[in-house]
Amino acid sequence: MKFNFLRKENKVVLNYEGEKSYLMTPAEELYSAVVTTGLSDIAYEKGNVRLERIRCLIRKNDPEFIAKLAVYARRDMYLRSVPLVLVTELAGRTTGTDLVSRTVNAVVQRADEITELLAYYQLANERTEVKKLNKLSKQIQKGLKHSFNKFDEYQFAKYNRKAEITLKDALFLVHPKAKDENQQAIFNKIVNGTLESPYTWEVELSRLGQQKFADDTDRKQAFKNKWEELIFSNKLGYMATLRNLKNILQAGVSSGAINKVCHYLSDERAVSNSKQLPFRFLAAYRELRNVDSPYLSSVWDALENAVILSAENIKGFGFDTSVVIAADVSGSMQKPVSRKSKVLLYDIGLLMSMILQSRCKNVVTGIFGDQWKRITMPQKSILQNVDAFYKREGEVGYSTNGYLVLEDLISRNEKTDKVMLFTDAQMWNSSGTKNSFEDSWRRYKTIAPEAKLYIFDLAGYGRQPLEILKSDVYLIAGWSDKMFDVLNALEDKKSAVEIIQKIVL
Repeated sequence: MKFNFLRKENKVVLNYEGEKSYLMTPAEELYSAVVTTGLSDIAYEKGNVRLERIRCLIRKNDPEFIAKLAVYARRDMYLRSVPLVLVTELAGRTTGTDLVSRTVNAVVQRADEITELLAYYQLANERTEVKKLNKLSKQIQKGLKHSFNKFDEYQFAKYNRKAEITLKDALFLVHPKAKDENQQAIFNKIVNGTLESPYTWEVELSRLGQQKFADDTDRKQAFKNKWEELIFSNKLGYMATLRNLKNILQAGVSSGAINKVCHYLSDERAVSNSKQLPFRFLAAYRELRNVDSPYLSSVWDALENAVILSAENIKGFGFDTSVVIAADVSGSMQKPVSRKSKVLLYDIGLLMSMILQSRCKNVVTGIFGDQWKRITMPQKSILQNVDAFYKREGEVGYSTNGYLVLEDLISRNEKTDKVMLFTDAQMWNSSGTKNSFEDSWRRYKTIAPEAKLYIFDLAGYGRQPLEILKSDVYLIAGWSDKMFDVLNALEDKKSAVEIIQKIVL
């Protein structure tokens, strides 16, 4: 997001490290909070605190902006939980319009999101009576009616789980109208519990696991055959392939199967259609580190190619553009992005910085904590670079002395076009000097008046480390490679808000 709106007054507050910072507008803060949240605990904010802050910010923002942000978060940032929060909270703010129903229809893109939306609605409205979803919002009900018409039997069966709210519950509650006889038959199957079991890797492997084998050799052969069947059937989806690379290699599948997997992983259309957050590739890469397979390097190369594809649309970084890219490796970045993930905010900062670096021709890269250290890395080995940086983070300590990046440029009298920091934006000075990030930037601007500062906010705490009153400072939030589309928009004098506002519901 481009935070360069001119203000008569910008309220000074303290960040979580006690350093001077500045409040964002409600729209700015909601945007940054939404696109950086997995609704899990992070260093300075518990998941329920983040959720409550988002709910509070929703009450301060325009309903149409909230609706478009929900669609943007789901469609462009590939987030699943927080768009459901936005649309549910929005339902309590709008009456007499179909804004909520249109937003629900746009946000619900998987069959299980029907029941997930209802589950959050129940939670948000603190329903405790027997009929917890009694008096459902009419607009949510209308939107879900349309959503039921999106999916076929396979998609319903795939997500027909025994959760607190089932598809059958949702069907009875929403009362969707079937668009034809075939769909009515599917709805009847949901009611009667007779949906045909889907052909998925989970179902197939579960069935195989229940069989008895003569010995371990027969069992291993059966699983090898099953993985090959899944791979060649073209029914092993992209995320399922990423999640099971270790299992596939350990099963000892044929060279032909591995070749198909590698081709699929690095296929441009498959990568684009998969809508995977970049850190999924890093998680898959790390899962393979201890796998003993002659095909390991080929799979790693395929993952590297997949990540490189996500960076191909980044513009504005030719030989004539000098760039400094700095990744925050402070202690507060060492928190997982979600409860089940092994990937940290720290990893996302390193990964995003290396993705961007891969597109730069004239670039300085490094990491900062107590110190700032320049470290040169190869351009194309993005995932390998992240791991290499990961092993070196202790070299610079664990504070958030981002100002040292700027002080280094000042001491060298070095002019650069763009300074880019990937951080949780909790800048402070642990060295005992009076330098602040804001002061250092102002001093650097006297050396390089044309320089621009880009802060990639990976945590969304709602504080900015300097007062942004001119068009040479930008704040961009998110974890998706789509944040680089916002970067491209900035090159065209546009902002993330303008991108969101153009969404048609």
